Amino acid sequence: QMQLVESGGGLVQAGGSLRLSCAASGRTFSSYAMGWFRQAPGKEREFAAAISWSGVNTYYADSVKGRFTISRDNAKNTVYLQMNSLQPEDTAVYYCAASPVSKGSVSGSYYNYWGNGTLVTVSS
Repeated sequence: QMQLVESGGGLVQAGGSLRLSCAASGRTFSSYAMGWFRQAPGKEREFAAAISWSGVNTYYADSVKGRFTISRDNAKNTVYLQMNSLQPEDTAVYYCAASPVSKGSVSGSYYNYWGNGTLVTVSS
């Protein structure tokens, strides 16, 4: 089992920034690709960003490309999501997830472990 704990969510004004963190424990973190997904109120969960186990490859949803940056520190068993230029439509619960697929995936089906999420609220 792998445990994932997200932190860093909160309330921010439009145009502001937040950095989410996801701390992993229980399995070899560096063997897993990591992803960030989000679920807005009344909507389905959607892919936001992913990073390969090595950190070399990153992928972004078009909606966040150029504003969000995913990174990881394998020595700290932590993955980050730096979110800049936040907009009200970014309001959602953000989840991190771990995938055994080396480069990760945009599909949640390829992720075995999920955190409980952290709420990000962007006010206009």
